[in-house]
Amino acid sequence: MSSSNRSAGEACIVNNHMGPFTVLYILILIVGLPGNLLSLWAFIRCRRPQKQSASVYLVNLLVADILLLIALPFKILKDLGAAPWNLMVFHCQASAVTIYISLYASITFLAFIITDRYLQDHQTVRSLQLQEASFAWLLSIVVWMLLLLIMVPNMALPIKQIKVQQYLSCSSLKMGISLHWHALTIFLCTALFLNTSAAVLISSSLALKGLLRSRSDPKLWVDAKRVVVSVSAMALAYILSFIPYHTVRTPYTLAQTKVITDCQTKKELFLGKESTLLLSVLHVCFDPLLFFHLDAPFREIIRKMFLCRGRQADSAVGEQAAEEIMLQTTCAKQDAAV
Repeated sequence: MSSSNRSAGEACIVNNHMGPFTVLYILILIVGLPGNLLSLWAFIRCRRPQKQSASVYLVNLLVADILLLIALPFKILKDLGAAPWNLMVFHCQASAVTIYISLYASITFLAFIITDRYLQDHQTVRSLQLQEASFAWLLSIVVWMLLLLIMVPNMALPIKQIKVQQYLSCSSLKMGISLHWHALTIFLCTALFLNTSAAVLISSSLALKGLLRSRSDPKLWVDAKRVVVSVSAMALAYILSFIPYHTVRTPYTLAQTKVITDCQTKKELFLGKESTLLLSVLHVCFDPLLFFHLDAPFREIIRKMFLCRGRQADSAVGEQAAEEIMLQTTCAKQDAAV
């Protein structure tokens, strides 16, 4: 590549139109943080060992959501251009990596939840073993360890010292082995996504197959229909959230590793990546509804909380009405005495 092309590539700025994205990320933070903090409070209040595999996966999904919400403000500040240089570099080295750890943890645990939802209504000796809480905890630990093993080197590998600039592209900090490991990370995580997607697809197909088999039995038909609706709804959310991002992610990685050098193509791929990443992050706003739907103790605690609040409000209204009646009675007596 000629020197003129290199300088054109170095001058190519792809992240100078992040305003709309930051507004949407702020909205996600405003909506998602209260729901997930309420979910965290409810799970803590349960004070019980997780005896079902679904509950174990839900707890791990909540941990992944909390991690993402903690890291999201750093991305917002960087994209706004309001962060000091050191904070921008910190985001590239730490908080951006944390976002991707939490993203792929969410993908994996959501796939486990969908598969577990199918297995709950197809009880066999093998499925009962897969639904044991101890096995679910072991699988969860393996997932976290695998993600940390893949992702943490991106935090630790050396970076280049570059001059302070208004628009920092994180890939411009990477050098040699750091850039190669980043590309390897993307392809390993994509492979993980393909495996979890296969599990989601197989579970959805088997649930639909069970529905078709049970057409002759009305009772089995109702149960199978309930399973299909539940599994299909979660699978649809999984598809809409994560497939668009992975469709764009691989070609965007080629642009980061300078396989794709055309500046306009880089800009389009970057905007596509950011748009689909936003769609993937959106799941943190809806996961509390999933916790409420799938975890009965969690649901009971939330209902009791709102019931207590309602009773306290009714009690306060009743006390205020009683005080007003007493005040009116006292005034009437005083008027009569006069």
